[in-house]
Amino acid sequence: MPVRRSVTIPEPATIKSAAPAIAFGLLGIALVGASVPVTGLLDDYPLFAAQSVRYLIGAAGLFGWLVLRGQRLPKLVPRDLLALGAVATLGMVGFSICVLLAQRHADPGFVTAMVGSAPLVLGILAPLLAGRRPGRWVIGGATLVLVGVVVLSGGGSWQGPGLLLACLAMFGEVSFTLFAVGPIRRLGAIGASAYACLIAAIGAGVVSAVAEGPPAWRLPDATETVALIVLGLLVTSVAFVWWFHCVSRIGADRAAVLIGAMPVAGLVASVCLSAQQLTSAALLGAALVAAGCAVGLRRVGPSRPAHRPRA
Repeated sequence: MPVRRSVTIPEPATIKSAAPAIAFGLLGIALVGASVPVTGLLDDYPLFAAQSVRYLIGAAGLFGWLVLRGQRLPKLVPRDLLALGAVATLGMVGFSICVLLAQRHADPGFVTAMVGSAPLVLGILAPLLAGRRPGRWVIGGATLVLVGVVVLSGGGSWQGPGLLLACLAMFGEVSFTLFAVGPIRRLGAIGASAYACLIAAIGAGVVSAVAEGPPAWRLPDATETVALIVLGLLVTSVAFVWWFHCVSRIGADRAAVLIGAMPVAGLVASVCLSAQQLTSAALLGAALVAAGCAVGLRRVGPSRPAHRPRA
């Protein structure tokens, strides 16, 4: 008779053991959310050219960090190139462009609410693609996060292509994490971030050359230069590495609930800059987002496969 072998399923990371990774992911998302006022300083600069310069600065910083630490550059294989190309095209350049264009045809609150549905979509898709069932705590937490984002942003209306552009922005936010899971596993958080930034810089530069052309190019002024450096080094290099580290440690589905902290960080930055008043609805929305994060990060046991394997 064949001997049955028991298979030991590794215990998933608990909140206590994964606390540093969760903190890094939360800080990374907060940096991105709080950078909205900085992005506004580039309104008069060519759109795709700004994206290219920003990601080029980020790539230079990350590759330079690897060299300074004496680490060898990770080897990029074709499947990583395809995945990171999707991350750069959809989740980085595409997401930023869609958000900017969507706000021309829809209220910022509506765009924020649509992007706020990304945790729920990621919480469903990420485990399914990995052959697991979506966790009920993750789905429940992501739903709370979505409700909190809607309450915080106030919803809003749209017209013309506003709905389509907001949906594309949400898809870009999902793609940024979903397509990066494999490269993060093989290249590490720093390597995946560096290559993604390089691909995004090249792609945005090519689009800028075709769509905007040399007549639109100019040297950034002092304010725009500071904004590009801050976005390139802090919001791109540091935030991306922290976020990818969090995803590699606790999984894309659980990390997704932290995306809800992005509009909360934007609210805090706007209130600190006196650009927005703090309302009771905003406080309620922030509380719901925090509760959703706490629920979504909870672990009750190992994840079960979506299909039971035969004995």
